[in-house]
Amino acid sequence: MRRLVSFRFLRTAVLITGLFAGGAVHADPPLEAPATLTSPAILPADGAQISPAIGYGALAPAPVPLLWRVSGEHGALYLLGSFHFLTPDDYPLSQDVAAVVSGAGEVVFELAPEELHSPTLGLQMMQAGLRTDGSRLDDELPPQTAEALRIWAAANADALKAAGGASSLQLFEPWFVSLMVTTTELGRYGLQAQLGMDAQLARQAQAAATPTAGLESAAQQIGFLDGMGRLEQAEMLQDALDQAGAGPDSIRKLHDTWRAGDADRLWQDMGVEMSARFPALYARINTERNDAWLPKLEQMLQQPGDILVVVGALHLIGPDGVVGKLAAKGYTVERVCSTCAPTATTPAGTAVPAAEPAPVD
Repeated sequence: MRRLVSFRFLRTAVLITGLFAGGAVHADPPLEAPATLTSPAILPADGAQISPAIGYGALAPAPVPLLWRVSGEHGALYLLGSFHFLTPDDYPLSQDVAAVVSGAGEVVFELAPEELHSPTLGLQMMQAGLRTDGSRLDDELPPQTAEALRIWAAANADALKAAGGASSLQLFEPWFVSLMVTTTELGRYGLQAQLGMDAQLARQAQAAATPTAGLESAAQQIGFLDGMGRLEQAEMLQDALDQAGAGPDSIRKLHDTWRAGDADRLWQDMGVEMSARFPALYARINTERNDAWLPKLEQMLQQPGDILVVVGALHLIGPDGVVGKLAAKGYTVERVCSTCAPTATTPAGTAVPAAEPAPVD
């Protein structure tokens, strides 16, 4: 009987893989995108958005942003939930996002753009993922996982050639191979890391000479993965292989839910089951990191001007999300969504008014 596949894989794979925008598992990751994609919205001096020249604006409506405004003493902090793998059809982004990006004095990401786009990041990841004890990957995998990996590798032989062929998988730790499986499958359905929201906004900020920063370092993020327990790594790889065999429906549904800006559904589909089934992994890659970011975010709230923070969507939603945590500390939190209903709800369950799009100075 086929093992049922739930969104827990999607939560694990998209969030963990998205920490590095996929660059670590691409042999030659593209660091540039078409010019019209490097700016999610093209803003003239009056702030009105115009469609990109090659017509992406004529495709699907812009994604409804998972965007919140947190008021500080002298400025505001905007929190934007990213989907780390997107398609050209997801651009341009909404007018709400365009206005915030245009007015931000600084843009902060999980990983600073200079590290995210560093040509050495993939090498660092690969070195961390290499097995060092002379054993093979199959030696530590359950038989059913090893067999599922063999079948997947045979079906993806062409895609694996650039990485040294199917046999090269035996040289790596399960977490690294899981990332290879995940990004291969996401790419199969048109979702690309170089088109992810965080990657695109990082390029846009750099092109506009807007200051950027990261909440974490590359070494910290690699440590989150390499520090996973052996059982967790094997489960992560099995889930990746299960998803590969399940087809595109669940991936497409998750992407569609993000595009709809449905925070409650994202939490139910991504967070609830994973926090219950894999509590240690969930705590390491979500709750503990959110808690570590809070003091940094509160410090930003003391600064003048507006700061935009772009992180994976799950970091913002649910009871462990930073939006709810900041609201619980007494900060005024508003959902910024001109296409949403008049009343929005924070992930923590506190009703707040939906804000108007941020003005463009």
